[in-house]
Amino acid sequence: MTLTHTGNLVFLKKETEVLSLQPETRGHIKVLWAVLAVVFVILMVTHPKTVFEGASSGVQTWWNIVFPALLPFFIASELLMSFGVVRFMGVLLEPVMRPLFNVPGTGSFVVAVGFTSGYPIGAMLTAKLRTQGSISRVEAERLVSFTNNSSPLFMLVAVAVGMFNMPALGYLIAGSHYLGNLTLGLALRFYKRHDINKTPATPWQGNWIRGAFREMMQVIQAEQRPPGRIISDAVRNSINNLLSIGGFIILFAVIIRLFEQAGLIHLLAGLFSMLLVPLGYAPETMPALATGLFEMTLGTRAAVESQTTLLQQLMAVAVILAWSGLSIQAQVVSMVSGTDIRLWPFLISRICHAGLATMYTVLLYPIFILESKPVSTFDFPLGNLIFHPSYADYLQVSCFIMLAFLIIPLLLHLAYIFVTASRLGIRR
Repeated sequence: MTLTHTGNLVFLKKETEVLSLQPETRGHIKVLWAVLAVVFVILMVTHPKTVFEGASSGVQTWWNIVFPALLPFFIASELLMSFGVVRFMGVLLEPVMRPLFNVPGTGSFVVAVGFTSGYPIGAMLTAKLRTQGSISRVEAERLVSFTNNSSPLFMLVAVAVGMFNMPALGYLIAGSHYLGNLTLGLALRFYKRHDINKTPATPWQGNWIRGAFREMMQVIQAEQRPPGRIISDAVRNSINNLLSIGGFIILFAVIIRLFEQAGLIHLLAGLFSMLLVPLGYAPETMPALATGLFEMTLGTRAAVESQTTLLQQLMAVAVILAWSGLSIQAQVVSMVSGTDIRLWPFLISRICHAGLATMYTVLLYPIFILESKPVSTFDFPLGNLIFHPSYADYLQVSCFIMLAFLIIPLLLHLAYIFVTASRLGIRR
């Protein structure tokens, strides 16, 4: 896969690579997928009620939770990229993002939105930056590996309030989740750090704010579409992406129902017991982890309902949220499919994130709960999450978190510029 640069555009050309699969191997894989598709159709015909129930559950989850939670962020991110705001932030936050995460300043936008809006918007924005040539292949792989998070809305409302009936646990769950990914981001700065194709640092040596505005104006002047067209394209692209996400949610909801009826979930739970019980996980949470392997929401609910201690439930929830489920990982694959971003770093980072999130959960647990004890749950209709009284409050919290990710590094950089300018003035 090679990249040919023309201005700010990058045309991706597919070429034969040394490490690519042989034609015979690719053919065998396609035959396997064809067989699986035939089996899936047969199961749909023989188990229509199960398929309908799974599809209905997936549609409800997508329409009532995912669609209204992600659509505003999708549209806003499209507009900010079209109007050059991302380029503006990239110039200002370059001195912050390089030392911390070894990515260009434009990656700050992906970090801010990825940590506040939920899966898979981090992958979508990373793919856009890669297509525009704003980041290199390795930098894109770093970004996509730690900027895909569960949304604060889901962790603070759906899980803590709706499933655990303990709002204070939301901060433990979200804190462990975010700390795990931030730790991962700091570690990934060493991933191929000597990459020869890394994006060069922004060359501004004078007034950084003036340079940032100049970069933003260049993007605006290069944009040929009128504002109305930009807005309509942003809405259309966002809805198309959400339709794709909805398809994956429905598909995996059906697959999980079929697996449950066939007993495959219990088989996977037995395999997980062999691996995870020696590491300190409770056997009662293994069916939940097996379900969470495929879909995050169902796995999280199963973990909360498992008959074990609260700490063990939280450990299982931390693993499921970090892994995010094959459903969300398939969405990430679809978002980056038009680029040369390799996904094996992302998959490995999900496993590492699961371990880090569990570690932070165990370390922070005494701060929130003095002793481990069983917890009773109550039935919370996830379909009514958007109409929950706390929804508006936590949506505001998400926006404030995103602004903090953007403003705090900006203030630090402005303070650095002010101190540097003052020293130069004293020397003169």
